Amino acid sequence: MTADIRPVTRALISVSDKTGLIPFAAALSKAGVQLISTGGTAKALAEAGLSVMDVAELTGFPEMMDGRVKTLHPRVHGGILAVRADAGHQASLAEHAILPIDLVVVNLYPFEATIAKGADFETAIENIDIGGPSMIRGAAKNHTDVAVVVDAADYAAVTGEIELHGGTTLALRRRLAQTAYARTAAYDAAISNWFAGELKLAAPAYRAVGGRLCEELRYGENPHQSAAFYATGEARPGVASARQVQGKQLSFNNINDTNAAFECVAEFDPARTAAVVIVKHANPCGVAEAASLDDAYRKALACDPVSAFGGIIAVNRPLDAAAARAMTEIFTEVIIAPDASEEAIALIAAKKNLRLLLTGGLPDPEAPGLDIRSVAGGLLVQGRDVARVDAMDLKVVTRRAPSARELADLRFAFRVAKHVKSNTIVYARDLATVGIGAGQMSRVDAARIAARKAQDAAEAAGLADPLTKGSVVASDAFFPFADGLLVAAEAGATAVIQPGGSMRDQEVIAAADAAGLAMVFTGVRHFKH
Repeated sequence: MTADIRPVTRALISVSDKTGLIPFAAALSKAGVQLISTGGTAKALAEAGLSVMDVAELTGFPEMMDGRVKTLHPRVHGGILAVRADAGHQASLAEHAILPIDLVVVNLYPFEATIAKGADFETAIENIDIGGPSMIRGAAKNHTDVAVVVDAADYAAVTGEIELHGGTTLALRRRLAQTAYARTAAYDAAISNWFAGELKLAAPAYRAVGGRLCEELRYGENPHQSAAFYATGEARPGVASARQVQGKQLSFNNINDTNAAFECVAEFDPARTAAVVIVKHANPCGVAEAASLDDAYRKALACDPVSAFGGIIAVNRPLDAAAARAMTEIFTEVIIAPDASEEAIALIAAKKNLRLLLTGGLPDPEAPGLDIRSVAGGLLVQGRDVARVDAMDLKVVTRRAPSARELADLRFAFRVAKHVKSNTIVYARDLATVGIGAGQMSRVDAARIAARKAQDAAEAAGLADPLTKGSVVASDAFFPFADGLLVAAEAGATAVIQPGGSMRDQEVIAAADAAGLAMVFTGVRHFKH
């Protein structure tokens, strides 16, 4: 046995998630490892026919206070923290009859799963683990001598080394210690962020962020950047929780774009309408609603068929065969849907590289949450944009009020503008985008680009006029000058929706009146950077 290998003679096991527990414990027992355990874990091991010492027998104290106090004892933590090469530590072990513990196996009370189910405050509190994190951190600190396992995925690595070496290597113990500290950090992050939410603290003194690895990605936005995808445990259907039915591995950009598409399509209530969003480089390039997904897709595609090539498609209803057949007519990277029919899945299977993600539901666009971005030396944290045009009090500011058709299109266009990078202008007609100008430094340029895209799409479709003729236009923020609005009027828009609030609102309103436009103010801005 080499110098860095530590034999495992005694293991303390206390797990909430018992996946893989019995085969793992059986392998330890077969290797001569004494098993010590608590409560339900001890019962499960005993029922499997394994010899196990209850922790109460080890400590000489029964579990108390409804299980809150069971492992918080010197005979547990002394056995974990004792440095084997320290003569003083060894003397303390002998003086107090403390048995060394060489392996700690703990997964924590399911706090994240508990709050994801909407548990009440007291239930959430009772699912905060105390003894578990203490043992994990102690074992990780003393990883020179003690191995710590917090994930069933590491069971095989531990038993493999014990079988091969008669103990664990320092390299494995160090890797396990890093995983252990990351797990307790993510656990504490979940608790602290939940607490901040319960107390309605928008800016707590400390903000923690944690997640569990979903997969290591081939690279980031570019091949020279490393990347990985982490799940936070948030109860929000999306890419992190989706089942990938088929297709090659998602890239960093695929995940980012797919999330953008799915968040946008969730704005459309599936009980009211079928909706399709096509995204390219994190911006919608076509959005539409209709009676069927097939019709909605074809309307969305017509907005910008050039950009849609190689794009991401999100739908708000279970994907059916007619829509799947239409979507596979051009090259598409990803389709994300709440569900899909067997026929639709079979049709998509013919495109082996096309990723199909099924989420089981839509994210709630009104659910609060955090938007977190990194900057040099810090984090920017804000609440998710949960404002919805349906709840806004639209104020007519022009002499002419919008017609019922225009008003429906205005609401549709503003709903889409919320999900387009600023500065943005969105033209819409008959509940479909017909021109989108995204991410421009100048709002007037955004209006021009959107109109030009509509012209290009019309020419490609053989139409005499672009669909901006008779359309409405949405701006994510106010028009600082009348020039952007006048570009929209020249493109054929008849009504405008914007937040208002500019120093030159009266100038813009006067220009709208002069052009015969109807205009409404929302009072709500949708910047997206």
